Amino acid sequence: MTSPHLEKAFEDGIEAALLASDGWKKGDPADFNAELAVIPKDLFGYIRDTQPDLWKTLAAQHKGDLEGPLLDALTKHLDFKGTLDVLRHGFKFFGKKIEVATFKPAHGLNPDILTRYGMNRLTVTRQVKFAVGEEKSIDMLLSLNGLPVATIELKNPLTSQTVEHAVAQYRNRNPKHRLFQFKKRALVHFAVDPDQVYMATKLAGKDTVFLPFNRGSHGGAGNPENPGGYRTAYLWEEVWQRESLLDILGRFAHVFSEEKQVAGKSVTREVVIFPRYHQLDVVRRLEAAAREHGPGRSYLVQHSAGSGKSNSIAWLAHRLSTLHGANDEKVFDSVVVITDRRVLDKQLQDTIYQFEHKTGVVARIDENSTQLAEALAAGTPIVITTLQKFPFVTEKIGSLPKRSYAVIVDEAHSSQTGEGARQLKEVLGAKTLEEAEKEEADSGEETSEDRLLKVMASRGPQKNLSFFAFTATPKAKTLEVFGHRGPDGKPAPFHLYSMRQAIEEGFILDVLQGYTTYKTFYRLAKAIEEDPKVSKKQATRQLARFMSLHPHNIAQKTEVMVEHFRTSVRPRIGGKAKAMVVTSSRLHAVRYMQAFQKYLSEKGYKDIGVLVAFSGTVQDPDVATLSYTEVGMNQGIREGELPGRFATDEFQILLAANKFQTGFDQPLLHTMYVDKRLSGVQAVQTLSRLNRVAPGKEDTFVLDFVNEAEEIQRSFQPYYEQTIVAETADPNRLYELHHELESAQVFSPGEVEGLCKVFYTPKEKQTPSDQARMYGYLNPGVDRFVALEEKKQEEFRSALKGYVGLYSFLSQIMPFTDPDLEKLYTFGRFLQLKLPQDPKRDPLDLQGEVALKYYRLDKTSEGRIELRVAEPAAIHGPAQVGSRKGKDDEAPLSEIIDILNERFGTNFTKADQLFFDQVTEKAKTDKEVLQKAGANAFDNFALSIKEKVLDLMIERMDENAGIVARFMNEPEFQSLAFRELAKKIYEGARAGGGPPAGSAPAKAAPGAP
Repeated sequence: MTSPHLEKAFEDGIEAALLASDGWKKGDPADFNAELAVIPKDLFGYIRDTQPDLWKTLAAQHKGDLEGPLLDALTKHLDFKGTLDVLRHGFKFFGKKIEVATFKPAHGLNPDILTRYGMNRLTVTRQVKFAVGEEKSIDMLLSLNGLPVATIELKNPLTSQTVEHAVAQYRNRNPKHRLFQFKKRALVHFAVDPDQVYMATKLAGKDTVFLPFNRGSHGGAGNPENPGGYRTAYLWEEVWQRESLLDILGRFAHVFSEEKQVAGKSVTREVVIFPRYHQLDVVRRLEAAAREHGPGRSYLVQHSAGSGKSNSIAWLAHRLSTLHGANDEKVFDSVVVITDRRVLDKQLQDTIYQFEHKTGVVARIDENSTQLAEALAAGTPIVITTLQKFPFVTEKIGSLPKRSYAVIVDEAHSSQTGEGARQLKEVLGAKTLEEAEKEEADSGEETSEDRLLKVMASRGPQKNLSFFAFTATPKAKTLEVFGHRGPDGKPAPFHLYSMRQAIEEGFILDVLQGYTTYKTFYRLAKAIEEDPKVSKKQATRQLARFMSLHPHNIAQKTEVMVEHFRTSVRPRIGGKAKAMVVTSSRLHAVRYMQAFQKYLSEKGYKDIGVLVAFSGTVQDPDVATLSYTEVGMNQGIREGELPGRFATDEFQILLAANKFQTGFDQPLLHTMYVDKRLSGVQAVQTLSRLNRVAPGKEDTFVLDFVNEAEEIQRSFQPYYEQTIVAETADPNRLYELHHELESAQVFSPGEVEGLCKVFYTPKEKQTPSDQARMYGYLNPGVDRFVALEEKKQEEFRSALKGYVGLYSFLSQIMPFTDPDLEKLYTFGRFLQLKLPQDPKRDPLDLQGEVALKYYRLDKTSEGRIELRVAEPAAIHGPAQVGSRKGKDDEAPLSEIIDILNERFGTNFTKADQLFFDQVTEKAKTDKEVLQKAGANAFDNFALSIKEKVLDLMIERMDENAGIVARFMNEPEFQSLAFRELAKKIYEGARAGGGPPAGSAPAKAAPGAP
């Protein structure tokens, strides 16, 4: 009897559950041919049972030597076509087609097929030795008629082994072993422990990507409690059951081919798609409901971005098109898919061709309504069309009452530019930015969802029509129309895969973790004043520049965004990070494009390419003869080309006005600058453009000039359960966490220094031994951590996670100059990955060294070879201080305040004069100022003290923030105030006794007073 705490007991339990169910047989590991990676005994048995006449004919032809040649032919077809193709379509042998599996038909009208279906041999074999002449074995192998379909590695936490160890074991397997060769033998590889399941369809050493195959728990990742059983029991009690596994192999799994341009060459990449659990679940539930209730029902599927909606829709469309009811009659005559994604058209056709080897199953309607009418009348199994043609779909279906249709609505990528409403207002032309913003807000955005609901309301319910709506962010009206009533009587989605689960499972990033309003941005930057390890002078100078952003000061915001992007964003994702600016109107987008081009030109920045996106033509409110189009401002790049061009290294920033804020999939998009009022679904959809994952992309960042954090949080709450962290960030907390981590004595300063020295090695000096050396600095810390008592482990893990997260966020805002913080951040990131996983709290991180490879590239590619952080952003004012002369006819009034009030219409009081007097008195006593006053004529003197005056004003910013803000932000104000201030300082310094001893005599400057 196996001890219940051992891994073998886990293996025993799974095998017993499968064998107790109908249709599974116990395999003998000795029957597995490691060289060919098949079980010949089961293969020959199935062919003999299902095709006896063919077997006799072939046996007679080969005179008793049939099995060897047959096995050789099968092997060649497996290596050429792959396991899935051979299982579904058989292979040719001496001109005869041999079937190696039979899948369940959609109806029961052909009893012979059902009989052969019942003869399939599903075998579970334990401890299979997969390498010829070696003792290495896989814990379990699932095979169909002798062909391997799934391998399984099992782990048991009671013996200190978790699913993470199973993943590591797979990554150490040699993918060249025949059993593991991509698509040629086993189709999927499962890493399993009692709590979690992960799967991979391609073993590629350390680059192997594992995906979670968990049910989800309480809206998040993982699996729910299973009283009296394993949390992962659904895997063998449900997914691996005979009917289920044969269904997956017959109508779910498929090979997806993707063509990409790499270094100017077209490269085709193949991926074996095996459904994730929520995809399997939703498609089967929808199919069962449609079979039970027939046409006339509506279903709402709320699946987050990252859920794989394209595949879910493809599988559902195919299954509904072949769905038969209890009486073996078709439930739907045709399936209509409403989508704006052309990629879904090809994906549907390619996927369904793999299932049926038939063309003409899918028809795309891209011409006119006549084409659509013909496809519906002809009963084309699957018709793909756009939302614009949806009204005609419902009208046509209404005229065919004897036919039933399923309509699948894919709203995620629909156009939401509000073009119809905008065309009505095209001739009006806003006169100011304020008017443009109000016009856009008043017109609203008629989303695809709104248009769909409007058409449905006008038509009313139709008994021959079922709707299956997929959305990540349903509106209340959508829930009412498509949702079903829950126990509380309120409408709810038929199936849910939440944003939180997608984030925790690593399919999308959490865009709120790096979200900060401008107010917060300013507050965090101001905190630098209290940090003695940060340059106060440069930090406070930035504050003065940023302090009073006027709501429509586009030039100033442009400077903030460009400098922030160059300093904090551009180095990310290996130097490939991109940003989007969300503007509040088309006129704002035009003005921003002009401001960006002007600023980049003035600064000489040639490393940032900018594109703009807006619909129609924008009339210039200042120059009646001027108008702007997207194509014109983008130097001839057509609208359809824009996403592709933005994906290149040529462009980094996209300025968007009501375009690309929904359905835009650019994984390199890291940062979003928001200058538009957002709320509700629009906020979620817009900010979610950042959430796509990419190699080396660890986080996202949002700088919002307009919205409050609380409003964004309220917008996300229905779809997302975590809170915004930016509002509670405190820079001083970094030093507290730094102290906590060092006090735990898990690592030593020498280990941190040693690892960083290796990590920051220039790329040209890196060696193959670098990684081993890094492990050498990390492993002692892991050992010390394991030796801690459980409570201390939790405290250290929490502090480390908090430090890494907080530093990552704050480093995008604050110009840190403390290298110790950066060193610990680098060390801490790696140590986090090396520490034993905490299955109770942390979702499993399977990225490992793949992510670290890109992270290292990120750090070294930007020249951060030495252990130092980036310099503070170089923020420059719109004009050089003192570069403009006061007009000759300016009245030389005795008081600076009087001059400013008269010139600019301000209401500064005499009390404000004290501010200038204090600056003057401080400057007059400065030795450097005295030296320059005595040695120079006034104009030369003025040029030489501009930095000094700026410093003195910034020091007193708290005393008169209004004057300092205007001085820093308004060139004309600055020019006049500085000149008058400089005169007072000059006169006072010279009147005080002249220059110090030893100074040179004054030289007159041309035009000096």
